[in-house]
Amino acid sequence: MKELSLLIGKNLRSIRKSQNLSLDETSIVTGVSKPMLGQIERGTSNPTVITLWKIATGLKVPFSEFMKEPQFDYQFVSPIDIEPIMECDENMKIYTMFPYNNNFEILYVDLEPGCIHISPKHPNEVEEYIFVIEGSLNVQIEKECIILKKGEALRFRANIGHQYSNLEDIRCRFQNINVYHKD
Repeated sequence: MKELSLLIGKNLRSIRKSQNLSLDETSIVTGVSKPMLGQIERGTSNPTVITLWKIATGLKVPFSEFMKEPQFDYQFVSPIDIEPIMECDENMKIYTMFPYNNNFEILYVDLEPGCIHISPKHPNEVEEYIFVIEGSLNVQIEKECIILKKGEALRFRANIGHQYSNLEDIRCRFQNINVYHKD
């Protein structure tokens, strides 16, 4: 997890500096404390998914921008080779298959049985595409609950409250494609 923490920290510092923001200013726009931002930048803290979304939203960058590595002409990826971001006591693992590029990012998500993840609202221009690979996924969008089974998909604007839950007794796997539309 140390390598991922260092990569996230390096990218956060680079993004912050490219926007000419101090840690104090970054704290104000993200709602994340200055000490926490400093720890993340130094790679001494492993931020939660919710913390990364707060930072991404405040800095107006895609979520996966923090996990971005140097680009090549082609790239083969496997979840086995990717260090996941963990949430819900490690019952939710997010693998950044393809970080933000050309206005979208592709995430591979494992939800263990009983895991419930409440996702913060994303900026207006973010649209999520969910495709269930294994198991069953409950997606709650505001007050409506949609149950997706293997092979089913869902698209929604992510600027409203939403949550993912696995209420089954087997692991759920799904692809999450986040598209960032330009205004």
